[in-house]
Parts: sequence; structure tokens; C-alpha cells
Amino acid sequence: RRLKMFSKCGVRNIISFNEKARAAAGAAAAAEASGGEAPENPYGEPIPYIVIVIDELADLMMNVGKEVEFSISRIAQLARAAGIHLIIATQRPSTNVVTGLIKANITCRIGLTVASGIDSRVILDSTGAENLIGRGDLLISKPEYPKPVRVQGPWIPDEEIAAVVAHLKGQGEPEYHSEILKTNVVTLGDSSPAGDGGSEADDPLLWEAADVVVSSDLGSTSNLQRRLKVGYARAGRIMDQLEEKGIVGPANGSRPREVLVDQMELETLKAFEANDED
Repeated sequence: RRLKMFSKCGVRNIISFNEKARAAAGAAAAAEASGGEAPENPYGEPIPYIVIVIDELADLMMNVGKEVEFSISRIAQLARAAGIHLIIATQRPSTNVVTGLIKANITCRIGLTVASGIDSRVILDSTGAENLIGRGDLLISKPEYPKPVRVQGPWIPDEEIAAVVAHLKGQGEPEYHSEILKTNVVTLGDSSPAGDGGSEADDPLLWEAADVVVSSDLGSTSNLQRRLKVGYARAGRIMDQLEEKGIVGPANGSRPREVLVDQMELETLKAFEANDED
């Protein structure tokens, strides 16, 4: 959404967009103050930065490794210009957790004390972290550094963390993205939106069908029959459930349904469902 907005406004990144948004707002305010007509502002309000924090990557990789690897790589590749940044932490730096694809797309890495030189290489592509003394002693690797640099990280006690959180909460109410809230309501829970009397349980092949539909960009019942080897009636019920989830559009006569989400958005829907089941 942000990248489309940047393209429409003729800017390349969040910094340029926010500069133009502030300049347009200033011009409008100046025009109003002088009694003139405010010029059109195509930018709207400046947009905030978003930080995504994954506290333990190993747990996600054990459960949905390929999906997580894809999502992290996609965000790392495209989201920096949009003001979206990743902070990923793990206590288990093995190659099946910190994969080559993830490392290739996350170029700024920090290693604290690890058990062996092998673990250090997984994080930093070099040894050294196994010799750190703990207590915030760390190595940081960035593309502009010829080799990892040793620095001292700060120690933040629980009391200070609680104070910072309380301060942030006191600055205002949280703001939720309306599209995310809408997706959450549609996809979670055991019943349909109020007023239709509820719906049957999800078909066991529902999410496999969703993968088929999204990867092929074809909302076709006959395609589900062929790919999943199910009858027409069951394929039709699955397609109706995909519509309830917001993955495909309504029936369009004999033509295939419109596919409404891409692969990344589908993984988000799956995550919402899994979280609700937990």
C-alpha cells in the first residue's frame, strides 16, 4: 500500500514522502493564514515508521519455516523504503533458523556471546562472538564495515522498560489500521459475520486450496477439483469458504472468481487463524 502511494506521488521512499507532505501542509496553512485558497495536498499526513519485532525466530522456523523465511525476505527486500523495519532475535543461531536467504536480505547483524565459532559464523559470517565476555559485549556487522566491530551494549533493567512503556502508553490511544481490523473480523472465529446464521467448520483442505488459488491466481472451482482431487460439490464449498475469508471474490457466473490477496497477504491470514486457534 505504501509503495503504491509513493509511486502515485512520484517519490521513492518514506523520507521524501514525509518531506513533501510536511511542505504541502505548510503551504496550505500559509495560504489559509493569508486568506487565500489552500492548494490541493496530494500527500495527506506524514506516515509513521513501523518496526516489526520477532522475539524468537527459532520457534517460528520450527512451525512454519518456509512461510516465515519468505515473509522475512519479502519485507527486508521491499519495506525499508516504505519505512518498515525488522528486528529479529534468536538464542539458537543454527543454519536452519538463520538461513542463507534471511542473511542475504538482513545485512545489519549483531552477535552476542555464543557457544562456538560455528554459531558466530552463522550470525556474522566470521568467528569472534564466541570470545565475547557477556554483559552487553557484542559484535556488529554492517555492509560498510570490512569486519565486525566490537561495541558495548547498554543494560536496561525491567523497571526502566516498564517506565518507557508507561510513558508511551500515556502519549495517546493506539491507532489500528482499518484494513487489518477488517481482515481479522472476517478470518477469525468459528462463525460468519453477524446476520447469516453461522457457517460450517473449515474444510481440512481449505488452506491448501488457498495456496493453489493464490499461486495460480485462478479462483476456479474446476482448478481446485483437479489440483486437490476432490468432487465438484466439495470444491464448491471450499471456494465459498475462501470467499468468507476474503481470499476470493463472489461468484461471477461461469468465469473464475477474482483472487483478492497475494502470497504475502495469504500468509498473514494464516497467521491470524493460527493465533486465534491458540
